[in-house]
Amino acid sequence: MRGKFAVKIGLIGLPLTGKTTFFNLLTRGKAEIGAGKLEANIGTARVPDQRINFLSDLYQPRKTIYAQIDFIDIAGLVSSQEGQKSGAGKFLNDVRVCDALVHVLRAFRNPHIVHVQEELNPAKDLETVEMELLFADMELMEKRMERIRTGKKMTKEDQAELERLEKCFAVLEEGKSMRDVDLSEEERNAMKNYAFLTEKPRLAVVNLDEEQFKKKDYPQREELAALCKEKNMPLLEICAQMEWEISELGEEDKALFMADLGLTEAGIELLARNVYEHLGLIPFFTVGEDEVRAWTIAQGTIAKEAAGKIHSDIERGFIRAEVVKYQDIQELGTMAKVKEKGLFRLEGKTYVVEDGDIINFRFNV
Repeated sequence: MRGKFAVKIGLIGLPLTGKTTFFNLLTRGKAEIGAGKLEANIGTARVPDQRINFLSDLYQPRKTIYAQIDFIDIAGLVSSQEGQKSGAGKFLNDVRVCDALVHVLRAFRNPHIVHVQEELNPAKDLETVEMELLFADMELMEKRMERIRTGKKMTKEDQAELERLEKCFAVLEEGKSMRDVDLSEEERNAMKNYAFLTEKPRLAVVNLDEEQFKKKDYPQREELAALCKEKNMPLLEICAQMEWEISELGEEDKALFMADLGLTEAGIELLARNVYEHLGLIPFFTVGEDEVRAWTIAQGTIAKEAAGKIHSDIERGFIRAEVVKYQDIQELGTMAKVKEKGLFRLEGKTYVVEDGDIINFRFNV
């Protein structure tokens, strides 16, 4: 994603959980795998979408461009609770620039890759990382509240900010996150500049071994599911080793392999799509012989703003949007038949673009 709706997704967790493996699968990268790295890896992943596949087959364009997500593979957390302040500090600085986070949790067994904890317990590992985010938010609040209280003069704005922070701090003291604080839209907007870590959208993916994946069972599975539900955090169960095997296959062999496992899509595709949807993002499409492309916008975006995603000139000179629903062209097979059926619509600048709309913008500059 670029420009107005570019987002960064951080892969976070303890060392040796499989974060870099997932990063390489998502971005088709070749980042070095193993413990001890300090710098984050950055790459771009495409968001799988059968609609783009259909439109590309229909138009046979010179280029097909999927929606994209930027992923950051953040070095494994060395907990500040273990006295490793520098490791935790680097981790938190990298997390802070992300718009959303994906917890990568280890359940897989491998005697050659020793887990940093004494036992395999993905629920406990999730709590460990979540607690680090919580402590960081509380520390930030405490520092700001202290500056306000010890300032030479407290304005009405300072007083209002202090009251908001005290309200939030009380909730975090209970072990809850910023997303659990009862704030009005105005109050939440007033605190956006803080970029609190526990306010970021978060998902969890548990990395299984092949046997666990096939049996759909692993240590603390029920506890982890309950914890994610409590935190309103989607949970995905994926086997990174199997994903590597799938990624190495040709399309025909891939389909057979997945059918044998009862899968309709690869886990890595499921992860990319869930991240995209969990952020409240949707695509609209432009089609033609030159290019079939998915453009990423936030849900609720109006037509004129969506036009600006393509080019600022189109937004500035917006006249109207020619809109076709994807399901209509899929059912009827051609744009000509869609128009014959009267399913081709002209919309104004305030039209709210819907997921999967196929749009041609008319403009004049």
